[in-house]
Amino acid sequence: MGLAEYEVTLGIAQELSGSIQTLQNLPGSISYLFEKTAEKFSADYILIDMSPSLSSINQNLLMTSNFFIVPTVPDFFSIMAIDSLARIIPRWHSWAKKASELQVLQDASYPFPKVTPLFLGTIIQNYRIRYQKPSASFQEWIDKTQKAVSDVLVPSLGKENMLLPNEVYYSQNINDYCLTTMSDFNSLIAISQNCQTPVFALTKEQIQQEGKHYGKVLESTLKSQNTFKDTF
Repeated sequence: MGLAEYEVTLGIAQELSGSIQTLQNLPGSISYLFEKTAEKFSADYILIDMSPSLSSINQNLLMTSNFFIVPTVPDFFSIMAIDSLARIIPRWHSWAKKASELQVLQDASYPFPKVTPLFLGTIIQNYRIRYQKPSASFQEWIDKTQKAVSDVLVPSLGKENMLLPNEVYYSQNINDYCLTTMSDFNSLIAISQNCQTPVFALTKEQIQQEGKHYGKVLESTLKSQNTFKDTF
């Protein structure tokens, strides 16, 4: 939330840093912060959970990342978002290439990195299960989402060289560029947030106390928790 306070300043810096030298340190500063944080904690990977917006901060975060995943929900709005990403990401990538070549940003205390983010795939989440599979209405939107990714987003990213080689997707059984589908886990999410504990680390006692689950309902919730672990 605190980072969002720099939204306007970062936006100005990313547009004008080539002509106003006092702004030259801002575009590369977030990436620099991540690098130092990774060194401090000996982290091999940093996962960035981005907000759902086309903000300057998200532009910076995505264009300085090595890989990215697109989370979707099977509904009309995700289809709209996929169409939007197919137009916006190439624009952001074009900006990032120019920024990484600007001498003023290379001479900055925090140089802007030269990175081409690669698309790992999508996640389809938050849908209802019926008879061990998505209900018919959700399945329809899942199919539409996967078609939009394959027909609209992937060709757009391919032109920017932002895809992995096809054999990589095939070797990992990533069909239709979908990493996994993850249904709605009902009350587990609410219990997790109330306890400030990850779903996979919730105890039986926490689920009983916070969710007021007993008997068959408790058994079903614990089974759902195991499914959650397996999916992740």
